[in-house]
Amino acid sequence: MNRLLESFLFYLASVKGLSKNTLESYRRDAQRFISYLDNKRIDDIKTISYKHFLDYLTYLREQGLSARSTARMLVSIKQFFKFLQIERIIDTNPTELIKTPRMRRTIPDYLSLEDVERLLSIPGESSQKEIRDKAMLEVLYATGIRVSELVGLELNSVNFELGYIIVFGKGSKERIVPTGEKARNSLRVYLSDSRPNIIKNRDSIYLFVTRRGEKMTRQGFWKILKNYGIKAGIMKGISPHTIRHSFATHLLQRGADLRSIQLMLGHSDISTTQIYTHIANERLKEIHRKYHPRS
Repeated sequence: MNRLLESFLFYLASVKGLSKNTLESYRRDAQRFISYLDNKRIDDIKTISYKHFLDYLTYLREQGLSARSTARMLVSIKQFFKFLQIERIIDTNPTELIKTPRMRRTIPDYLSLEDVERLLSIPGESSQKEIRDKAMLEVLYATGIRVSELVGLELNSVNFELGYIIVFGKGSKERIVPTGEKARNSLRVYLSDSRPNIIKNRDSIYLFVTRRGEKMTRQGFWKILKNYGIKAGIMKGISPHTIRHSFATHLLQRGADLRSIQLMLGHSDISTTQIYTHIANERLKEIHRKYHPRS
C-alpha cells in the first residue's frame, strides 16, 4: 500500500501540481489510514469495503479527532481511492458512498486597524534584522499573501516600477498582487541596507533570508511575528493567517469588491472569499448594538 501511496503523491505533484505542504498533508492522512489497516492485518487494497471506512471513522472519533480534522482526512482518503480507481487498481470505489460532512465555517480572527498599525510600528531600523522583519510584515499586510508565498518570494518577484509582486500560490498558480507604497519603501531599504549585510558574500535567489544567508522558513517567520505581537501588546493569538484575514477584512470594510479580494488572495472559488462578508456583517451588528438607543 505504501508503494501505491507514493504513486498517488507523484500523481498529485506532477498532474495536479499541488504544493509540497499540501502533499505532506495528503501523505499524513493516507499513511494514518494505512497504519490502521496494518493493525487490522488488512494488506490487500481490493478487499477494503465501505464498512472498513465506517469503522475507521468510529476509530478516529474514539481517538478524539475533531470533526474538522476528520473531514479533512476523509477528503484525502477519498482522493487516494479515486486515484486507485482511475488507475484501475480497484474496480469499485468504496468511499463513494461516504458523504463528506459539511463543516460550519468559523469566522476567522483578524486585527483592528489600530492593532495592525501598532504591530507594523514595532520593528525599527536599529538592526539589519529589524529592517528585514519590517519589510516582511509590511509586504504581508500589503498583499495578504500566505506565509508560504511570502517566504517563497524571489528577488525577481518584485516589480518596483509597476508596484506589484509575482506570487506562486497553491498548485503553483501564478498571480500578480499589488503592493502599497509603504511596503515598497520598506523593501527598498531592506534590499539596499539590510539584505547585503545579512547575506554577505553568499548567494540566494530568495528575497527574505536568515542570518545564515538561507531562505526564511515559515516556522522562523511565525516566531518573528509572534514576538512582535507580544511587543505590540496584542493579547489575542496572532499568526501569519491573522494578517491575511486582516488584509481582506480591511479591504472589504473600505469598499473593495469581493471579486478583487478573491483574485488578490488567490482563492479558486469565490465562496471561500465570502467568509469575509460575515465578518463585515458581524461588525455592523456590533456597531448597531453599541450605538443604537434601543439595542
